[in-house]
Amino acid sequence: MLACAGGQKVPDWAVNEQGAVERATDAYLSGNSRVADVEWRRAREEVRRTARPDLLARLELARCAAQVAALDASPCSGYEAVAQDAAAPEQAYARYLRGAQQMADIALLPKAQQAVAAQQPASAVAALAAIDDPLSRLVAAGAMAVRGPLPMAVVQQAVDTASAQGWRRALLAWLINQQRLAQEQGDTVLAAQVQRRLDVLQATQK
Repeated sequence: MLACAGGQKVPDWAVNEQGAVERATDAYLSGNSRVADVEWRRAREEVRRTARPDLLARLELARCAAQVAALDASPCSGYEAVAQDAAAPEQAYARYLRGAQQMADIALLPKAQQAVAAQQPASAVAALAAIDDPLSRLVAAGAMAVRGPLPMAVVQQAVDTASAQGWRRALLAWLINQQRLAQEQGDTVLAAQVQRRLDVLQATQK
């Protein structure tokens, strides 16, 4: 039976929501939109049991973060609908994800994002590599991409992360980004190598 550190049972809705969010995120990043949509709906229904829009805002930000990790610039309409009730950390995270962070926001961000957020993309390579969680690392790379051009080392880390997890949608987006950057830099060898990877990846798509 799941319990928190104090010995209290974790509410069923929270357990169910967490599981749905994890499945939705993995499905989305893998390119399985149908499963992702089903799981996001399931997660929202669990949170709605609490009648707390602030928790719904937190959930919607998880979906926004997944989009950012896959370089998806679509509006985070789900979050925007409940943004007025979001707590300060969620408001700071929302600004971070759309590239509008303020200095005061950094301390409010998830711990994994703070070191990256405090630096410009060109100097954040080591901080990005130090993030252990693959999803957090990819979100951080995506947030940097929203802020401005990325160095190849950051793009390579994002490609490697998405590849290791088998996150097809995210990997496709990052490989296209890497190929464009390689072409801009005149690196025809890398551009051709990336094209071969794209060919393999797209051949697996249904």
